[in-house]
Amino acid sequence: MDKKNFILTGGVIGIGAVLLSYFGNPPNTGLCVSCFMRNVAGAIGLHDNVRLQYLRPEIIAIVLGAFITAIMTKEFKPTSGSSPILRFFIGILLIVGCSVFIGCPIKMVLRIAAGDWSALVGVAGLFAGVWAGLQFLERGFRLGMPHDTSKANGYLMPLLMFVLLILFLLKVPVIQFSEKGSAALHAPVWISLGIGLSIGILAQFTGFCITGGVSRFFLWGPREVIGCPKSTGLLLGIGSFFITALIANYMTGQFSAGFHGQPSSNEDYLWNGLGMGLVGFGSVLIKGCPLRQLVLSGQGDTDAGAAVLGMIFGAAIVQNWGIAGTAEGTPYWGKIAVIAGFIILILIGMLYRERDKGLAPEYQLGLD
Repeated sequence: MDKKNFILTGGVIGIGAVLLSYFGNPPNTGLCVSCFMRNVAGAIGLHDNVRLQYLRPEIIAIVLGAFITAIMTKEFKPTSGSSPILRFFIGILLIVGCSVFIGCPIKMVLRIAAGDWSALVGVAGLFAGVWAGLQFLERGFRLGMPHDTSKANGYLMPLLMFVLLILFLLKVPVIQFSEKGSAALHAPVWISLGIGLSIGILAQFTGFCITGGVSRFFLWGPREVIGCPKSTGLLLGIGSFFITALIANYMTGQFSAGFHGQPSSNEDYLWNGLGMGLVGFGSVLIKGCPLRQLVLSGQGDTDAGAAVLGMIFGAAIVQNWGIAGTAEGTPYWGKIAVIAGFIILILIGMLYRERDKGLAPEYQLGLD
């Protein structure tokens, strides 16, 4: 694929996310899968925090954008059977890690591009987590090859998102809307939908993924050993994402450099790093960061759909159980959840290992 497509995708995500903040989304949170999942969970009644209830159109639009593109390019190929229940639970752990860090990998880049230097610890954690995950992949970890399934199964996640969109636009009483707090801060609906669709379309076309790009950093050297072809596309996409977001923040007056008092952050650096490490580790095992799971679910991957449902459920858990990080720091149960998450992922990595198999073919494709 032409490298220009990756650069374009990163640029659209960077500019689009910053514009979403400029037009009303929370500061440094123009696009954040984990934060928005907590809002979605609240909007559909999975938790009762009145400050975190808004059915974020961006989440819906990303899935529908990926679906539309997959249909048009004839890449809509419904698959299933690659340990969907396990992916559901790993989806929960992704949100646990993101919530402790206070942001997904996309928001991590946005925070840094807005001058939040405290988010740099998340980069270190993400790299360490991805490296840990790759150690298991290279030693035979695999969740099984997916197989073709009926188109009806592939339509389920896009259909769910379409139904939620209709309920949201009609403001049906079962959907909750915050009148205060971060969920009350949002860009106009049509701007959110337009930018979300654009991101979903381009991310499906290029396979954009933060953890996929970080994986390429580690796979650069041993690619001939594990069978992954040389590719710089995802790295270029991440670079374009950061640079365009940085420029857009400067131009819109949203850049403010420093470690202290940044929006959606705290100074609990150890747990911030560990939280993002958990995200990197889990994302490698299921072939993609939270954004990538949304896109895959839109193109018919029902296993990714299970991970998305796990993220929604996880968003409710972190809120109801007091796991999420706050401006004051990481709560006690957040620390316990991160430690438990690493133990669970290590056990999964060991139990699903096929000795002396090397990197599984499905992961070779996922990390290109």
